[in-house]
Amino acid sequence: MTTGMLTADALRELVRRGDIDTVLAVFPDLYGRLMGKRVHGHFFIDQVLGEGMHACDYLLACDMEMDVVPGYSFATWERGYGDMHAAPDLTTLRLATWLPKTAMVLCDLARDDHQAIAVSPRQILRHQIAAAQQMGYEAFGGSEIELYLFDDSYAQAHAKNYHNLKPSGYYNEDYHILQGTREEAVIGAIRRHLEASGVPVEGSKGEAGIGQQEINLRFGPVLTQCDANVIYKHAAKEIADSVGKSVTFMAKWDEKHTGSSAHIHMSLRGLDGQAVFAGDEPCGPVTSSQEFRWFLGGWMRYAADFAICFAPYPTSYKRYQSRSWAPTTIAWSYDNRTAGLRVVGHGKSLRVENRIPGADANPYIAYAAGLAAGLEGIRQQIEPGAAFDGDIYAARALPQIPSTLRDAMQRFERSSVAQNAFGADVHAHLLRFAQYEQEAFDQVVTSWERARYFERA
Repeated sequence: MTTGMLTADALRELVRRGDIDTVLAVFPDLYGRLMGKRVHGHFFIDQVLGEGMHACDYLLACDMEMDVVPGYSFATWERGYGDMHAAPDLTTLRLATWLPKTAMVLCDLARDDHQAIAVSPRQILRHQIAAAQQMGYEAFGGSEIELYLFDDSYAQAHAKNYHNLKPSGYYNEDYHILQGTREEAVIGAIRRHLEASGVPVEGSKGEAGIGQQEINLRFGPVLTQCDANVIYKHAAKEIADSVGKSVTFMAKWDEKHTGSSAHIHMSLRGLDGQAVFAGDEPCGPVTSSQEFRWFLGGWMRYAADFAICFAPYPTSYKRYQSRSWAPTTIAWSYDNRTAGLRVVGHGKSLRVENRIPGADANPYIAYAAGLAAGLEGIRQQIEPGAAFDGDIYAARALPQIPSTLRDAMQRFERSSVAQNAFGADVHAHLLRFAQYEQEAFDQVVTSWERARYFERA
């Protein structure tokens, strides 16, 4: 068993001895936040472990301020905002070592008739996993999620209206060990607590921004990977907060600084465990794996259709700037960081790196979209075309990544592939989520507007 993971019997013993007194029973919402309850250890063992718990269904139909959002059919005032049943997935039971005497378990959501809630993020991904299995595949993934570390605490940042924040560094620290050492009190603590809490970590490195770091998690089945992603993001915030610091996963926290990505590496294995993408000629017109080409072809053709799943907020699209290390066009190339789709590895490790998602994306939804697009490519046997060679930023006449959330919503709304992949209810739910984020943004007068127009307009 992976270090930090628990069985039900192991938890019972830890609770009996007093080593665990609290269990976080949680589930991801549409923003990728962990919602749920702190359950006393003995009550969890006696009640929740076998019977689950309940939570209000508005948690999948509210905004970031916890206000209910009109326009969802899933949960409404007319239906009374009833309960969802949250059933612990015991394969996710683990220690949460960054908190005293605490364990954590992720829950799956259902109605009281035990019908899975299709619009819950874990179920959205499970639906695509099932589609892959029906085609004879198991999907694996690995994430590179970047963050910024600040010397300001969250309370201080809030008091300053998130202006004039102090990043933890003062120069571009890409791969720098010296500056990384200065941030190790927080970044190292995140790595060590994740590893001790059942989230296997590869390592961390300085990134191209001031105070920017990247923590890479070990490759694994996509559901396990997404569970690890949300735990990483949650733990990082709590660990930073505990020492008077803060981190952000905003895709673009400031126009003057490099954006933060969540690069997704994905490949398929057969149900026999064999690598489906294995090949040694990824740059040529033919590889030794047809499925690899077709999967990549699906991403090429449908990446823009699923853009709201990779970049869910208006601010997310400000990351897509030329020569910023973020892609601006949909093209593929071999080991070329100007490409939105970067093919890396060889032999059994051949895979596609999707560089379009930002660090603010909900991992479950981003992986579900990537898997849906790739599987559709296999179904239709879509060829990706020739690899691009050179600086893709300087290229002309290539398909563009949508430049705004409004553009991305239009692509998603019209996409029959997205509708068929997610189903009508989930498609409408995700579209409404994006629409409300745009509506909320459109109503706000920003500090930039006041500074520009207050006196001189």
